[in-house]
Order: sequence, then structure tokens, then C-alpha cells
Amino acid sequence: MRVLLNSAGSTGDIYPVIALGRALSEAGHTVRLAAAPLFQDEIERAELEYIYIPPDWDQEIFASCMLKLVRTRHPLKQLEIIYRSGMPFLDETLERLKIALKDADLFICSYLFPHFKVIADRYNVPFSVVCFSHLIVPSPDYPPHDIPSLRIFPKKLQQFWNTTLWKISNALISRTLNKILATRIKEGKTPSIKQFIFAPADLALVAVSKSLLPTNARINPRYQFIGHLRWQSAQDPQLEKELQDFCAGNEVPVITFGSVTFDDREKKMHRFLSRWPKNKKIIIQRGWAKLSPKEDLPNIKCIDHVSHDQLFRHASVVIHHGGAGTTASVWHSGKPGIIIPHIADQFLWAKETSRMEVGLKISKRQWPELLTEYVVRVENDQKLRQNAEYFARELAREDAGKEAVKLLEDFVNNYKGPSDLAY
Repeated sequence: MRVLLNSAGSTGDIYPVIALGRALSEAGHTVRLAAAPLFQDEIERAELEYIYIPPDWDQEIFASCMLKLVRTRHPLKQLEIIYRSGMPFLDETLERLKIALKDADLFICSYLFPHFKVIADRYNVPFSVVCFSHLIVPSPDYPPHDIPSLRIFPKKLQQFWNTTLWKISNALISRTLNKILATRIKEGKTPSIKQFIFAPADLALVAVSKSLLPTNARINPRYQFIGHLRWQSAQDPQLEKELQDFCAGNEVPVITFGSVTFDDREKKMHRFLSRWPKNKKIIIQRGWAKLSPKEDLPNIKCIDHVSHDQLFRHASVVIHHGGAGTTASVWHSGKPGIIIPHIADQFLWAKETSRMEVGLKISKRQWPELLTEYVVRVENDQKLRQNAEYFARELAREDAGKEAVKLLEDFVNNYKGPSDLAY
């Protein structure tokens, strides 16, 4: 079958979709991926056909958008920023997707844009979404993330509480997005969003390990947990030699904040370095924040873009922001983590890391002062290391790509035409 993929955002939004595309391609399907030009090289390295959609931004502009998100605490406001950032490019994006859909058998995009279903329906193409975390998967058996459950109350009261909270969350998100899309909705260009949480598509692939699904929780069958979709940057033989020389046969702490950036990075580095032991080595991946000391220091190795799998082999502990992709890579590496969440579902991943007892969390405000202490705690905690290694072995049994391909093939084979789930 001919599959059209689409995703927008940072590396954490694109790489899982590349992994999905690669799995579909290896299963014999023709795959095209529509994304911003910043990711074209990586898409083509996966041997997928690239389709241009705006914005034609470099990494600096994407990083400035990420900074706006980091400065905004409320998740709804963050979602609003994402949508408003994409509004100037929406018409061109839709036109390019319409052209690509004319000969497609399946359209898959990020769950953030369920209203793209309308163009799939126009061409009678099955529509599916990919969720990068289980944050939005509703159930009467648990409340939305970060809202207390009523465990001490009767089951029916708990379920009423949970269901009501999910309905409120769905209404708030739908109202926020429809306000941004109001002019387009009035002109008939875009349908209003009504079921962002409950029905983003007939099939929603949740790219998260099945082991994270709450025991006995009831989930609508349109949500299917498949495991982590992981695409890795290319490994670098020259960097590998440098890392081996730097580590000298030992594992050392690794810091990576991925595509997250933040204010006052020089002050944060100064606060951190003033407390970091001068005789203790650490590897810092600069990332979009360009995190690094002002001068070269013998105990600090700064690196740029590289495969997480390659980098984390050298880690005693991985300090990171808690992005879905980075968290999955840390878990698969079998190394304990320290998460410093900044936005959105990063707080969920910090919570899950603690729940699985494979790492710790530090506040983004306090990490420069507390990191040294936490690194020592984690490195000396054999239980955390054992748990991380065990969890990695469990995750290695999952094959998200294979599971996704099977679900998507069945979905297309049983497709009976557009449904009215989302609108």
C-alpha cells in the first residue's frame, strides 16, 4: 500500500514517525513523509521519500519556538503556541497534503492535528494518528495526568470522577483550538474539533511500551499500545574513538537536553560548574540549547548531534529533559536516568521514571545546584541500575514497528469509508 506520513515539530515529533515509516517500508509498502526541510536528510537516510511542507526554518528558529513553550507553564497555553506558530503555513501545508493524498492508501499524522482527517475523508483515505505518549489516552479507570484519583472511594464514584475529568479536559482543549481556528471554521476551511481526546482517529497508535498501560484499565480499542518507535541518528566512528579515549574504560554521566532550550544558559552552566567536582568527568551534548562551558575543561567532553544508542553506552547515568524519544532511548539503554522536565509530557515521563524505579527527577529551577548530589546518589544505587537493566530487557522484547504495521494493514483492509468520530 501507499502510505503518507506527516509530522511537525522538533526531533521528538519527527523521529518516531521516521521509525514508523521505516517499518512500513521494510514490510514492502511505499512510504512518503511530509515534514519541514530541517528533517529532510534524516528522512532520506531512512530511505523514505521526502515531501516538502513548511515552515522552511533552520534549527535556530525552531529553537526559538521551543523557548516560547518552555517559558509557558500551562499545557493549554503551550498547545495554543504550537497551533498559532503553524497557522501562517496551514493553507500551504493542506494543499501539499491534498496533492499527496490523491494516490495514497493510508494517511498517518501526529495526534496533535486530528482535523487533518477531513482531507483524508475527502479522498476516502483511511486516517490514523500516532501518539508519542499515553498522556492523552482516556479511561474511566484513571484520571488525566497530574490530577488526584479517588482511590479511597467506591469504584463507581471513582469512574464518574475520572470520566468527568476527561470530558472537561477534552472540552477545554477543543475550545482552545477552535478559538484559534475560528476564522477558518467560519469560512468552512476547517471543521471544528470536538473530540480531540476521545476520538482523534479511528486508529490511534500509542508509541509507548505496553508495560506502561495501567493494569486492568479499560481503553477504547481505537487506542493501541505498540511500544516505542525509535529512530536513531547515524553513529559516528570518529566520535566513538574520542568518547572511548575520554572515558578511559569507565562510564561517566551524560547530559542531553535534546531540542529543549531555555533562558540564561550561561548562568545555568556557571551555577552547575561551580558545584561539579573538577576531578569528575561528564559528557555534555550541546543540543538546541547549545549547552557548554565557556572554555575547554579537561573533565568535560562536549559533543553535538549523535545517536543516543551510541552515546548512552558510555553513560553511568543519563541526565535529560524527559522528552518521549529521549526517555525511551534511556530506558532501552538500561542506564538509570535523572529527568529535569521543562514542558508538557516531560513531567509525565519523569513521573513514570520514578514509578518504574529506574531514575529520579529534579526541578528545572534547582538542577544546577542539585545535580552533583543526585548523580552521586544514582551512581551508588545498585537497585536503580538493576531495575534499569531489567526494564531494558523487557522493552527489548517489544517490536513497535512490526506491531504497528500489522495494525495498520488490518485497519486498511477492513476500512469501510469515512467515519464521523472526530467531528
